[in-house]
Amino acid sequence: MIFGDQADTRQAVRRFLHAGGTVTLVLDGPLPDYPDRIDTVRYALRPALSDTAGLLRLIGPAWLIVDVGLPGGFRDRVRELAGHLHVLIVSEDPAPSEGSVTLVGGGPGSTTLLTLEACAALRQADAVLYDRLAATEDLTELAAGAELVDVGKTPYHHPVVQASIEDQLISRARRRESVVRLKGGDPFVLGRGGEEMLACVQAGVAVRVVPGISSALSVPAACGIPVTHRGVSKAFTVISGHVPPEPHELAALVGLNATIVILMGITNLDQIMAGLSRAGLPPGTPAAVIERGFSDNQRSTMTTAAELAATARRLEISSPAVVVIGDVVALAPAVPPASAEVVDAFAPWFTTPEVRAS
Repeated sequence: MIFGDQADTRQAVRRFLHAGGTVTLVLDGPLPDYPDRIDTVRYALRPALSDTAGLLRLIGPAWLIVDVGLPGGFRDRVRELAGHLHVLIVSEDPAPSEGSVTLVGGGPGSTTLLTLEACAALRQADAVLYDRLAATEDLTELAAGAELVDVGKTPYHHPVVQASIEDQLISRARRRESVVRLKGGDPFVLGRGGEEMLACVQAGVAVRVVPGISSALSVPAACGIPVTHRGVSKAFTVISGHVPPEPHELAALVGLNATIVILMGITNLDQIMAGLSRAGLPPGTPAAVIERGFSDNQRSTMTTAAELAATARRLEISSPAVVVIGDVVALAPAVPPASAEVVDAFAPWFTTPEVRAS
């Protein structure tokens, strides 16, 4: 049984319905018109504070009472009667009265790596627009009752164009919905989160950002590669491989003598590695590709810069994958693999096989 205004209780009602509960919504008059009602919800008018018999009849059959913004005097009376009847009562904050957009970083794909703030935003969402690489395995529970909208893209295939995503965010927020835009990694690391933020700002829609764990850092760590290490590398650069870098950019990367992390780079890996070689990257530089980081079928491939592109073709490496180039890759064998498959051993500094199911 949920006490509160219809708009204030909308998120609580959805969560309990999603959990399979039988919900009675008690309103301080008038009851909504039938087209505005949820078919599976029973609606009741809140009795007067002095109507003890009416309150007892209402409360008596309930096993749980949810207080969503009851006035102080009425809250005290309901709590008193619920105590006499041994009915559990809890309080929840009302749903936001104004629409907003929250850009949430979902991390590298596992819901166990969502931040507490990300989980709180999902719990309060009316709608979640999620990406292909976002953490979605438990999304129906994390955003119980929310409308889930798949707006994901695959490489070079965008069923829902970016402008449409931004329009959906804005239009839903203007309808007073709490909208979560759930993105893989961190919204502001090669995730177009900045574009979505600016679109909301320009439209006058309230927007906030919940940072996430970027795959540029977490996926290498999943197989034991630190992107920096004292005495080995004191800097790292993250680049997008969606469009191959220009020659002067590649020269700058090589000249920095730091770890290079490439996201979205599998399709253009041949061109990128050839360009790095022309820019002076030593052919024996350790290199790795980690596919499907933090999933049950994560695979780590270790080789050299000279062999990386050919190895990726031979092993049919595919997206999503993170490429790491630099001496830090040679530190990975310090972490023993859960299981291993021998393919070739053409990276002599490794004591474990080239390809690992990690």
